Amino acid sequence: MTQGPSSRATGPQTNAQENSPVEESSEIDADQLSSDPHMRWTHTLRPRSFTELFTQLGDAEPGPPGSAYREWHPDILGADYLYSVIDLGEDDEGPLEATIVKYQPRSYQRTARAVLYIHGWSDYFFHTETAEFWHGQGASFYAVDLRKYGRSLREGQTPGYTNDLSVYADEISACLAIIREELGTNVRVMLMGHSTGGLTASLWAHHNPGQITGLVLNSPWLEFQGSEFMRVLSQPTLQQLARLNPKAGMPNIDQGFYTRVVSKEFDGEWQYNPEWRPNLSFTVRPGWLSAISSGHAEVARGLDIKVPVLVLAAEKTSIGVRWIEAMRTSDSVLDVDMTVRRAVQLGTNVTINRIKDGIHDLALSPRPVRDKYYAAITQWTLAYGWNIL
Repeated sequence: MTQGPSSRATGPQTNAQENSPVEESSEIDADQLSSDPHMRWTHTLRPRSFTELFTQLGDAEPGPPGSAYREWHPDILGADYLYSVIDLGEDDEGPLEATIVKYQPRSYQRTARAVLYIHGWSDYFFHTETAEFWHGQGASFYAVDLRKYGRSLREGQTPGYTNDLSVYADEISACLAIIREELGTNVRVMLMGHSTGGLTASLWAHHNPGQITGLVLNSPWLEFQGSEFMRVLSQPTLQQLARLNPKAGMPNIDQGFYTRVVSKEFDGEWQYNPEWRPNLSFTVRPGWLSAISSGHAEVARGLDIKVPVLVLAAEKTSIGVRWIEAMRTSDSVLDVDMTVRRAVQLGTNVTINRIKDGIHDLALSPRPVRDKYYAAITQWTLAYGWNIL
């Protein structure tokens, strides 16, 4: 259930010139693309072939075109986990890659259902219990470490940085293509996102109807802490900072209280790679924060997600500059009441479940609490998750 750090801290290295697998799907004016949010989320980089989609490591040879059996490699999480690297081209910091991880125990059988998990800010996928839960539900489990996070973080890159959340449509679409290649085009896929990953998953689902059958959100970050008024008031200044120096470091307000609750190094029970999930979060930068604010503004205007949505959140919030014991049994990162208020604007079929004594990542809560969390997902999945009604 718990996993240690890896020596592969900067991830596998690749040759960007030898692996240039992406091309734009159509000729679209750059100004039009940058000004149209829907087009940004749907106009993804499309691989020329599935062979080129995968960045192979070492001397390994890619599988033949159209093969459902790609080159997968043993993952740091153990023998039941495999990973493969997806080439996303490059940006001003060099080659870009994402990493897809799959859970494939000895008891694995090909299924007609799958889950793709998206992590949050200053985070990566290490949630083996979540993978095992979905396997027990009869679903194949996959997770993605987004560009510049976790397994996908490369030397010289700014951890977690983007100035536009819609770039993640590239890796989400690529992962879904891989899942469908492995499990068949008729596989039913649910998307699962935590925190910032929940915001990204919600925006992607809104702009890409018909691609998934359900959306599960674990403490999604749907609005700034405080209020919409504070976000709107600060947006002009934030946008100006993002234009002048988008990667400038901003003061880090993380006091390490959440890490104290979660990490086995302190009072928690979870062991993970501190280079990929540091005790104090990644440095926040104006370009990234402006992208988050734009995403929040879009949620505030109302989304139209066509599939059933489950939003899970803690019952209480305990954000503060000093440690209090309540942080062990509450969300010390997000304003959960604001999360719930925004949740109803995601679509027309939204279920909200508040988990008593839950922390920010409900899957990392103490055992009795996360048992309730998984039970809530099971109950919702039976009624809505695979969209069979």
